[in-house]
Amino acid sequence: MTIRAVISDFGGVLTTPLMNSFAAVQDHTGIAPEVLGRAMQAVAEREGKHPLFELEKGNVTEAEFLSTLAAELRDLLDHEPELHRFRDVYFEALDPNHEMVGLMREVKGRGYRTALLTNNVREWEPLWRSMLPVDEIFELVVDSAFVGMRKPERGIYELTLERLRAHDPGELGGLDFGECLFVDDVDVNVEAARELGMQVVHFRETEQAVAEVRAALGL
Repeated sequence: MTIRAVISDFGGVLTTPLMNSFAAVQDHTGIAPEVLGRAMQAVAEREGKHPLFELEKGNVTEAEFLSTLAAELRDLLDHEPELHRFRDVYFEALDPNHEMVGLMREVKGRGYRTALLTNNVREWEPLWRSMLPVDEIFELVVDSAFVGMRKPERGIYELTLERLRAHDPGELGGLDFGECLFVDDVDVNVEAARELGMQVVHFRETEQAVAEVRAALGL
């Protein structure tokens, strides 16, 4: 089907790799990402809900998430970890991916519908929005923390499509999944979009993703 809309992820696609930010957090706190992962998994197994997923759905605040994580890490590390600057350290190591941002601006300029679909944190919205000309490039933003769903849940993709349809139905009628190109750096998010019928680009690095987006759109 002819592509009429491009739906892009934020972190790791329109920014530098998120691993850079996690490495910066490790340098600051001395806590390796795998240890953070073990702590969150322990909470998930005990409470039946993954704390990061709950944060990204807006079901807990950033402060509640960090408090829960700190308590779990204290048992793993035998000392009280310092996580109060997690957000600041994370964003200090994150920069815009100017080539991908420029491509999305070009896509919008060529008349394609555009949406940003991000798993994010409610309290982080002012920080990540300040990094990019979000409202110039994207017709709409679907942020997991404000809609109570996160990728790869089917509902958040459906909501994005519904909002695109409602925002501007257009002369060609309702938009279908098959007319959307989805760009994301996480395997399960890409596969969920593909299963819904979207055309996809799995972002692995900038040159590859730019080339695949251009090829899919015939740019």
